[in-house]
Amino acid sequence: MLITAELSLYPLDANYKLPIRNYIDTLKGIEELEVRTHALSTELFGEYDVVMQAVQKATRQVFEQDDAAVLVAKYLNRDRR
Repeated sequence: MLITAELSLYPLDANYKLPIRNYIDTLKGIEELEVRTHALSTELFGEYDVVMQAVQKATRQVFEQDDAAVLVAKYLNRDRR
């Protein structure tokens, strides 16, 4: 099943740009995904399991490295491309 995810990451730190860039780079490193970045969010397109595992991996990395961060995620059970 193809899905779309829209993600917004908000590191609660003055140094917020690097964690966001690292998060997006982790997602872009997964060949099975299409990743589109926008000013306030990042969209992922791909198979359900691939998208969910990618979000889990990238989010774990941020949560382990940063003191506090908020991830807002929306999922659509369709390919919105």
